[in-house]
Amino acid sequence: MSFWQNKHVTVTGGAGFLGSFVVRKLEDRGCRAVFIPRSKEYNLVEKDAVLRLYKDARPDVVIHLAAKVGGIGINQRCPGEFFYDNLVMGLQMMECGRLHGIEKFVAIGTICAYPKFAAVPFKEEQIWDGYPEETNAPYGLAKKMLLVQAQAYRAQYGFNAIYLLPTNLYGPGDNFAAESSHVIPALIRKCLEAKERGETAVTLWGDGSATRSFLYVEDCAEGILLAAERYSEGDPVNLGAADHEISIRDLVGLIARLTGYEGGIRWDATRPNGQPRRCVDTIKAEKLFGFRAGTPFEQGLERTIAWYRNVLQNRSH
Repeated sequence: MSFWQNKHVTVTGGAGFLGSFVVRKLEDRGCRAVFIPRSKEYNLVEKDAVLRLYKDARPDVVIHLAAKVGGIGINQRCPGEFFYDNLVMGLQMMECGRLHGIEKFVAIGTICAYPKFAAVPFKEEQIWDGYPEETNAPYGLAKKMLLVQAQAYRAQYGFNAIYLLPTNLYGPGDNFAAESSHVIPALIRKCLEAKERGETAVTLWGDGSATRSFLYVEDCAEGILLAAERYSEGDPVNLGAADHEISIRDLVGLIARLTGYEGGIRWDATRPNGQPRRCVDTIKAEKLFGFRAGTPFEQGLERTIAWYRNVLQNRSH
């Protein structure tokens, strides 16, 4: 708690899915000076806007969550945007933070930075052992450059930047848009819509064999703040749920049961699966700053489905 007292904290992406939980937890910890830059006022792709942000907010700590993100489809359609926007935002936020003399910069990477065929569970030491999965490599590489920048700035300037690698997130407040959502909200939406319309089957990408590891969004927010408070080294650290890996096929079955969808599943194998397997080693996070995810996966899914059902109900009134 005392770490945050009297500190000015800027959370880019603080109004978003993960950011809203980070901000809430900051406030619970007694932080009374949280600045949330909005994209309409501060376009972080433009350096003048980033310089103005630092001048206006005068932060001691920056938690950089802002990113252009989405599922496989939008990554395939917009690889240039995903590479450029994410790279430039991170570069400028860290460089201007260095010039401003901030105490700490918390950079949030992505599981997509790991090699396509990294050994499971992914250990932080493997991050440079190969090229990322092709459908989201531009995004993954752009975010991985934050690690290079953080380590280079630590070596040359003594700049206190840390780099965290969350696995796939899910939870209330997630993006459920048809064109850009990740796998869990996409599946929840498809199942609920099919149930509502009385459809006999839904069509899904790939063959269901790929595996994923998921982290409840509130747990991730806690991990980020624990790292900010307790960790100040240059090595990257995974954030995930220990020993959690589930195939997309099994995930579909679980979400169908929890949503009450009883129809069939058609797999479109002409569409990509994405990375074959994802599961992270979580030992370092627990050892270095005491983080261990606490939300059981099915319980987290139930909360997410309940939240989305409430959104749909409110829209209908």
